[in-house]
Amino acid sequence: MAAGAPGPVDDSDDKGGLRAALSGLTTRGRSFLAAGVAAAVCAYVLGQGDLLRVGLLLAVLPLVCVTVLYRTRYRVAGSRRLSPSRVPTGSEARVHLRMDNVSRLPTGLLMLQDRVPYVLGPRPRFVLDRVEPGGVREVSYRVRSDLRGRYPLGPLQLQLSDPFGMCELTRSFSAYDTLVVIPRTEPLPVLRLAGEASGYGDGRQRSLALAGEDDIIPRGYRHGDDLRRVHWRSTARYGELMVRREEQPQRARCTVLLDTRRIAYQGAGPGSAFEWAVSGAASALVHMLERGFAVRLLTDEGSAVPGESADGFAGSTQESADSAGLMMDTLAVVDHSDGGGLSRAYDVLRGSNEGLLVAFFGDLDEEQTAVAARMRQRSRGAVAFVLEGDDWARGGDASPPAPVSERLRLLREAGWTAMAVPPGAELARLWQQAAREGSGAQSSVAGTTTGLSGGWS
Repeated sequence: MAAGAPGPVDDSDDKGGLRAALSGLTTRGRSFLAAGVAAAVCAYVLGQGDLLRVGLLLAVLPLVCVTVLYRTRYRVAGSRRLSPSRVPTGSEARVHLRMDNVSRLPTGLLMLQDRVPYVLGPRPRFVLDRVEPGGVREVSYRVRSDLRGRYPLGPLQLQLSDPFGMCELTRSFSAYDTLVVIPRTEPLPVLRLAGEASGYGDGRQRSLALAGEDDIIPRGYRHGDDLRRVHWRSTARYGELMVRREEQPQRARCTVLLDTRRIAYQGAGPGSAFEWAVSGAASALVHMLERGFAVRLLTDEGSAVPGESADGFAGSTQESADSAGLMMDTLAVVDHSDGGGLSRAYDVLRGSNEGLLVAFFGDLDEEQTAVAARMRQRSRGAVAFVLEGDDWARGGDASPPAPVSERLRLLREAGWTAMAVPPGAELARLWQQAAREGSGAQSSVAGTTTGLSGGWS
């Protein structure tokens, strides 16, 4: 029997051939074959005809079972469905398997087995009774992982056996699916950013292409345009009806920077500092996308997740779910980098005004603190969450160590709203604390923007 997914496959097209079928003899089948051969040899030596007939019967029976099982032609279609196909760490997903017998013959006893990575749990096995022609069998199982990643499920395997248990043939479907285990996210409180315009939804601003009556760039008249927007000077100049361009909605931007340097973190596993940083970056991405911001994910290596727009930021609000899924898939497989600095990320950030910058840093030495301080110059607001490796290795203290406090002070002097992250901290609580500190810093410096303002509601 051969199988394929999702469509049916004819059993007669067996790549292994009869030799592969013979390799499927069970212990019982091999014992019968060996006993038959031994009995036939003894009958020849002793001249016992009755013993020869017994030996031939014992030897032929497993061979007949192999031949019948090999020549049996089933047409079976299999499919797999994940519900859902993307789950946070620690959550369960259900895998639904469906088997269709599309041949005119009923099947024998089948054992269905799906191949799954060990981190998702034990390999599921199901025994299916005789499936009538055109019949359908559906089974399901659950998988769960505490580790991020992309895990292949499959290929699906069917095991066919004869009624005497002499032979078992295993055939695999060709297709497989992928389960994506993404970082777990925390709901964050809503915030208002410095420089954010109100009246057009969260995270949006209005701007004209150019300022001044003489600098307006007109466009051709379209059916349905308001005649009050007709620009008569341009109409007379071009000889056709021209109208003023409408105000264009401009989405506020946010860049989430994730420090993935291997030397910046200690430990591994679900409770490590690096996993907290990945989860925090995921929470910030989802939160800002829900607020309507154009969001970009950036790492210390300067690589960003491609967005729908040319500059790498996520697209329209209608596509925010797809954008979030793309970034979460990236965070599901993000790993430590071998880089030693943040200079590549700084080179990307200094190219343009990035709006809000939310960064998750590991250990920062004096040099990397200076690089991070310069990142603040190209953003309207900047919030940094610093995870000190030794602090996480010790389990945390009442206050951050002296080197960390010094790094935080330098970042704050550069305009960052910098927060030390103790082991096991809740991001939502740190988010609120950062809002209070950013609001206080702004009120102390008139006419400047040093971080978050207006409080978080």
